Amino acid sequence: MLIKTKRVYEEPSESDGFRVLVDRLWPRRLAKNKVKMDLWIKEISPSDELRRWFEHDPKKWAEFKRRYFEELNHKKFSIDLILNKARKETVTLLYAARNKKFNNAVALKEFIESRIGS
Repeated sequence: MLIKTKRVYEEPSESDGFRVLVDRLWPRRLAKNKVKMDLWIKEISPSDELRRWFEHDPKKWAEFKRRYFEELNHKKFSIDLILNKARKETVTLLYAARNKKFNNAVALKEFIESRIGS
């Protein structure tokens, strides 16, 4: 099972497998018909309140993940959908944030990987 993260602005590749946009808002400057993705799961993204509070601040990362994981515990359908896909092929979680280390896709990947086998 392989789950990857990638900025939606990066060039798609064959190794991406099943591409899932995991942001609530559509990425700026991208036409919907130009984005190669298989699915857009808006509801799996952090709540607007949490997203605004976090602002991709590395100092808030641990608390962001704690709060986001709490939200994700109530999104079983979306988590199971990604888990089931990842059992069959590579899944790439797409995000728009500039920060490649501190964003919701990285946190979501960690959350899903922690659920593998449970």
